[in-house]
Amino acid sequence: MKATPLDESDVIVLQPTVFSDDRGYFFESYNAQTFNELVGPDIHFVQDNQSRSTQGVLRGLHYQVNNPQGKLVRVLEGEIFDVAVDLRKSKPTFGQWVGARLSSTEQNQIWIPEGFAHGFLVLSSHAVVAYKTTDYWSPKDERYLLWNDPAIGIEWPLTMEPLLSAKDQNASPLSQTETY
Repeated sequence: MKATPLDESDVIVLQPTVFSDDRGYFFESYNAQTFNELVGPDIHFVQDNQSRSTQGVLRGLHYQVNNPQGKLVRVLEGEIFDVAVDLRKSKPTFGQWVGARLSSTEQNQIWIPEGFAHGFLVLSSHAVVAYKTTDYWSPKDERYLLWNDPAIGIEWPLTMEPLLSAKDQNASPLSQTETY
């Protein structure tokens, strides 16, 4: 597995070794020992999530304040543009974003450590996204960062007006959000 850091944010794109032949392909999508060698100290996942969305759906930017979640995100079907915004005040990358295209054809993944808001835009006709989290979902701790906050300046590859949930439509800009 190859690990490519995105800038100095601690967010890492992971590319597994894929073994292909005329029957199809095989790859190891997760191996705790390899993951911890590439990413850092012992990270333990406690929950797996999956979503299916149609083209133009923008989910995010979501995070939890008291139970922050690290996320290992991958696409099972389709293609997305995945984004992480650093909300750690102690880091020089606070308020900055990084993004990467993830797809089922590339089989790449992204590791987003605790302390980031996370979201994605579906680029293909639909996408099935799966991700592991380091803490459980806590509705009372969930917060929403405005996806198009000019102070952050995310360059979403939009080809249409994004489809947003009510929570994402009413999200707060960085200047009004709780951070770490």
